[in-house]
Amino acid sequence: MKSFADIHALACQRHGGEAAVRAAMPKVLTPAALARKPDAFYLSNMMRRIFRAGLSHRLVDNKWPAFEDAFFGFDPEKLVLMPDDMLDARMQDTRLIRHYGKMRAIRHNAQLVLDVAREHGSFGRFIGQWPDDRLVELWRDLSRRGKQLGGSSAPAFLRMVGRDTWYPTGDVLAGLIANGVVDRALASQRDRRAAQAAFNTWQAESGLPQAHISRTLSMTVG
Repeated sequence: MKSFADIHALACQRHGGEAAVRAAMPKVLTPAALARKPDAFYLSNMMRRIFRAGLSHRLVDNKWPAFEDAFFGFDPEKLVLMPDDMLDARMQDTRLIRHYGKMRAIRHNAQLVLDVAREHGSFGRFIGQWPDDRLVELWRDLSRRGKQLGGSSAPAFLRMVGRDTWYPTGDVLAGLIANGVVDRALASQRDRRAAQAAFNTWQAESGLPQAHISRTLSMTVG
């Protein structure tokens, strides 16, 4: 496995230098900043990620103001009380993406956000306090407790809200394979733990957020 210094050097070589690589890094928020975000912010972005899956991100994002209007600004306290007939009525709203399975997930995931907030003070505090060296376990927890958060949806959601996480894109997977970390898609928890260990090593070497390490690794391939 290459050192992070070697990975960074290759990314700079392929993408026009240090400044270009630095400019491509995703925004990462501190745990304190995450804790200050309201629970509705997290539920809205969680569901926006879920609706993005399999669709154009631009299409979903353009429709999201209508979703915010139709679903009470994604206030989880209100959404857990939404009756079936009100949810069914949303399926007739032509402003929305009328995918019944994903719409039904709104109410379930509103309960998830509420439960987590009651356990930890807020949803943002929960994700902000999770140990960086066990991020794949956070993905698994969100996938297990939520609806439609399997595959790469949990890390994609965390990246959207600014929580530091590595992200298993195709280029990141190719970089992990090239470095001998895994030899196939991250289909099992064992493979994900092996990848997590590599990111932990690179973070210890560099002191950088895992989101930045992940993006840098992807730039050695794409």
